[in-house]
Amino acid sequence: MNTVAQILKAKGKSVWTISEDALVTDALKVFAEHRVGSVVVMNGTSLVGIFTERDFAYKLGVDAKDPSQTKIADVMTREVITVNPKQSVTVCMALMTENHIRHLPVVDGARLVGLVSIGDVVKDMIEELQFMVGQLEKYIQGLR
Repeated sequence: MNTVAQILKAKGKSVWTISEDALVTDALKVFAEHRVGSVVVMNGTSLVGIFTERDFAYKLGVDAKDPSQTKIADVMTREVITVNPKQSVTVCMALMTENHIRHLPVVDGARLVGLVSIGDVVKDMIEELQFMVGQLEKYIQGLR
């Protein structure tokens, strides 16, 4: 099974961040410009939260808050579940499933080094399964 580090090596370590003092509209611009569904919220070099499309829908939409007047700090998810580069893709899938989340910031010690999404995890698992099927087919053909 692959690790988070292998996913980051394949996809790159780009992760979009925003200050906790930024407005929700700033995060929405990042979503649109980079076609992403989350931004990691930072206070200097410290990870303090994550803001996702779901946060926008659940925390602003329901209460009809004005995104141009609302700070990220007021609506971000503060209890961020993270992984480290050595963890397996299986661990990521379990965390995402158990916690109903789609994005996991990757931290090495206290340093943010990337982000994996549910799409990254599913893609990796599919590639691994395809490889295993190919190996089994070769094995079976060798027995004939």
